[in-house]
Amino acid sequence: MKLHTPAFSVACALLWGCGVFVMTWWMLLFGTAAPGEQILLSKVYLGYTVSGAGSVIGLVWGLVDGLLGGAIFAWLYNALVDRLGLLAGSTRPGGKG
Repeated sequence: MKLHTPAFSVACALLWGCGVFVMTWWMLLFGTAAPGEQILLSKVYLGYTVSGAGSVIGLVWGLVDGLLGGAIFAWLYNALVDRLGLLAGSTRPGGKG
C-alpha cells in the first residue's frame, strides 16, 4: 500500500507540532523540565524556550518539521515500494498471495 504523501505529511505535522506544544505546557505546569530537555529543543528550534510564547514557537517549528519529515518519509517509502515491486503481484512469505 502506498502512502498519500500530502495527507501523511499533514498528519505528521499535526502530531509533531501538537506534541511539542503539549510537552512544553506539561513542563510548565508540572515543573518536570530537566536542563537537558530545554537545551536540546532550544538548539533545534530557533527561539524556543519553556514558556507560553515558547510553546507557540515550538508548535510552529514542530508543524514545519513534521511536515517536511513526513513528506520525506512518505516519498522514500513510496519510492521503495515502486522500486522493489512490493505492490504488483508480490506474494507473502509462505506462498499466500
